[in-house]
Amino acid sequence: MSRLSHYDDAGEAKMVDVSGKAATRREARASAFVALSAEVLAALPQNPKGNPLEVARIAGIQAAKRTWELIPMCHPLPLSFVDVHLETTGKGVKIESTAATTAQTGVEMEALTAASIAALTIYDMCKALDKGIVIREIALESKTGGKSGEFRRQGSGIRD
Repeated sequence: MSRLSHYDDAGEAKMVDVSGKAATRREARASAFVALSAEVLAALPQNPKGNPLEVARIAGIQAAKRTWELIPMCHPLPLSFVDVHLETTGKGVKIESTAATTAQTGVEMEALTAASIAALTIYDMCKALDKGIVIREIALESKTGGKSGEFRRQGSGIRD
């Protein structure tokens, strides 16, 4: 039976030692969905705080670069690429993030953090109109590189 990697033999939380691993190119994609009312969707272009989608995109990129400061057992990574794409639908905003690096450990947490913080930023910028905004479907869509190889989520893609 395999065990969780962030615990030692005594059950204490620990940072995984990746010093013996080779640095390889790694990429991860994550997604999230922010469900918005028709009223909030219609108000997006005239938000007094600025364009919520652009602010959320920048917040997601910034958050990916700081993942190691937010999640205790994450390693600081030299990210070579981060992108956050936001698209409005009839029911909200689809968020897709990508993070890449050449390092000894993967960038799944960075991609997930980017999508999550972008979603939270949309909430922050729109909450004056509706406190009932729902953030859902935060998920790792795919990852490449590293010892565990490639992963693709079955049935991936946000459904609005």
